[in-house]
Amino acid sequence: MKTLNEAYQVLHDETKRKQYDAGRNEPVAQPSTTHVTPAVRDVGVYGQFLSAVLCILLGLMLLFLVHFNGLWFLWPLSILATGVVLFGVVMAHSAMTNARESFCAKHSAQRFRAIQEIAFWALICGAAYGVYVVLTAI
Repeated sequence: MKTLNEAYQVLHDETKRKQYDAGRNEPVAQPSTTHVTPAVRDVGVYGQFLSAVLCILLGLMLLFLVHFNGLWFLWPLSILATGVVLFGVVMAHSAMTNARESFCAKHSAQRFRAIQEIAFWALICGAAYGVYVVLTAI
């Protein structure tokens, strides 16, 4: 609010506005550059993997809690838990992609992208089938 009030004072008074405009037209001695990185990269690859693992574990815990305690009237909670798990999978895929892009262009991780994608999705499908077996067998 203080900054807004100061800006209003400058814009409201004609002499202060002319002084401000005259000061803005002067060339700056050293231009300042600001480097902004995307927020998701600030936590790093390990932070992304940790967030993904925590989402997946929380979603699975919630899903198993509803299923094994016989709380069938909380079926919307199962849908929410499934969504949290899927969000964790998307975050894990994003972390894997960011980890791969952090290597130099000649690194083997850059060359074998298709194999990494196939392995990732095979692991996810296998884990999903395992969760399905646990939920239906017990």
